[in-house]
Amino acid sequence: MNLAGLSSTRVNAIAYLAPQAQPFFSYFPRYDEDANTALINCMEIFIFFIVHWYTSLFFQSLFHHRYAAHNHFTMSRNWERVFFVGCYITQGSSYISAYAYGIMHRLHHAHTDTEEDPHSPDNSPNMFTMWKQTRDNYFDIYSGRVTVEERYKKDLPQWHAFDRIAHTWPSRLLWLGVYITFYSFFATQWWMWLFLPLQFFMGSMQGAAINWWAHRFGYTNFPMDNTSKNILPVDPVFWGESFHNNHHRHPGRVNNAHHWWEVDMGFLALRGLHALGVVQLRESRAGVGRTGRLHH
Repeated sequence: MNLAGLSSTRVNAIAYLAPQAQPFFSYFPRYDEDANTALINCMEIFIFFIVHWYTSLFFQSLFHHRYAAHNHFTMSRNWERVFFVGCYITQGSSYISAYAYGIMHRLHHAHTDTEEDPHSPDNSPNMFTMWKQTRDNYFDIYSGRVTVEERYKKDLPQWHAFDRIAHTWPSRLLWLGVYITFYSFFATQWWMWLFLPLQFFMGSMQGAAINWWAHRFGYTNFPMDNTSKNILPVDPVFWGESFHNNHHRHPGRVNNAHHWWEVDMGFLALRGLHALGVVQLRESRAGVGRTGRLHH
């Protein structure tokens, strides 16, 4: 294998990992490549997936959830449009309208775990059924097929001209082509292609995972009249969105953490953006679902 052109750090990593990986990669059918090459290709796919996961979730957590749905902070029109473009680049084929998302999430807080909840696990037998129902409800809101009260539409970010381009099937198919092209260069083992469908649906998959798991598994800090739970005591995976029980109790708080050992990475990112002058934080915002309903 020719290691010319690679950085010394990468060469050292490959030199260490390749012997460890040899038994693993030799188990799978190969396309005339040695274990070192297979390892490099696996690393490329894995890094691409991880970067896609965290950047997509960054924009969904900060822009769609905390900005659009809850108005936790303000920003200028120019920065708002930068976030729109960031959502498009990171979500790609699963691009989500901030306007439709904001309405749907406000309805979720107003009708949690009832028949009117647009994405409650209580209305679905499994995560995939809930995922489909959420998708159907989202597109009904986006297309205007359902009537939504005006109070749920207040202070939502809108860029109709951009959405008319980004929120189309040709745009989604273009991004599918980008992902397939990347995999065609680096996926040299059949199992590497298994990551591809997850990247097709990255944005909606992340929303479905949080909304299903956080109403099914975890712990609670606050007794509520809904099934919201905190998935992880320490959350390096979901940018602080796993503290769902905390969020349902205090939806007006920008920081989803409650205990000292709960760390909300999304809140830390927002503090950094606030310090840079990109956004202006505000602790709470009067409006839909400011305080969750306690169970008595």
